[in-house]
Amino acid sequence: MAGHSKFKNIMHRKGAQDKKRSAMFSKLSREITVAAKMGTPDPAMNPRLRAAVLAAKAQSMPKDNIQRAIEKASGGDAENYEDVRYEGFGPGGVSLIVEALTDNRNRTATNVRTSFSKNGGNLGASGSVSHGFDRLGLITYPAGAGSADAVLEAAIEAGAEDVESDEDGHQIWTAQESLHEVAKALEATLGEAESTKLAWRPQTPVDVDGDAAGQLFKLIDALEDDDDIQTVWGNYEVSDEVMEKLG
Repeated sequence: MAGHSKFKNIMHRKGAQDKKRSAMFSKLSREITVAAKMGTPDPAMNPRLRAAVLAAKAQSMPKDNIQRAIEKASGGDAENYEDVRYEGFGPGGVSLIVEALTDNRNRTATNVRTSFSKNGGNLGASGSVSHGFDRLGLITYPAGAGSADAVLEAAIEAGAEDVESDEDGHQIWTAQESLHEVAKALEATLGEAESTKLAWRPQTPVDVDGDAAGQLFKLIDALEDDDDIQTVWGNYEVSDEVMEKLG
């Protein structure tokens, strides 16, 4: 992907995370509990749980919190969450995919629809935008993991499909069925990744600027403020100049 398509512009912006640490820990705990409940409580034997634990560690979530979330899966008080995906359109002609873990579909659907309608967007039907994305595995490393050439060489050797490197870090893309195999191979050469997850990669990015960019980020913030929402993916690109103006 060319131009200003940094990972921070594909997924949610990292700048808001510090202000939402408590909410983020809650979402991370929910994902850990669901992953442990769906499989074995051993991260080494449960790829989804391992990815969830790595994501929690990347956000400096305390080990005790992580362990409690895993143990909650075996308790009788664990809620029954399910994965739900919503698709819609945001300001500037942007396509958005919203992933949620919810114990009440009606509540979550109402909240998502309200966030879209109040912030210049429209909630679409299932499949309305996902055809414009590829479902891939994504492994991220900090910039300090190595040079762009070194990471590219390691990624090729591990069987990855594509690599994007910039001053913010390295994003390594894989076929979804190869995600954890590639991640394991990379760990031997680059160390533990910042995150390992399934992702939605846009096929055709859309440039967004001016008022549309500001309204788009308000929509994304509104969605991310919902405890049920885990991740918001989009096909938008926003230049550094516009980001600076938006603060």
